[in-house]
Amino acid sequence: QVQLVESGGGLVQPGGSLRLSCATSGIVFNIYHMGWYRQIPGKQREWVALITNAGNTNYADSVKGRFTITRDNAKKTVYLQMNSLKFEDTAVYYCKGSWRGEEYWGQGTQVTVSS
Repeated sequence: QVQLVESGGGLVQPGGSLRLSCATSGIVFNIYHMGWYRQIPGKQREWVALITNAGNTNYADSVKGRFTITRDNAKKTVYLQMNSLKFEDTAVYYCKGSWRGEEYWGQGTQVTVSS
């Protein structure tokens, strides 16, 4: 059974930091490309960051320079370090694993940036 479980969300003030984790099981983690997405109620889910199975990274322009995606293949976990958080980063954050047309999503973790 495939499981992706996000954690690390919460309430943070503008300018603060959070580190999200996505622990996986049931997949051969090291061959999967891993991504983070986010969604605000009433809006489409948007892509945030990607790390390939080779460790190459890419970011949405809105988070570039503030967010960092990393992976630990031994722990089968992908992380999203979020710094300099802004009000507009408030969303439910989801991780996704993908490989050759297969996709798996986590259940999401809420990030709220508020003063």
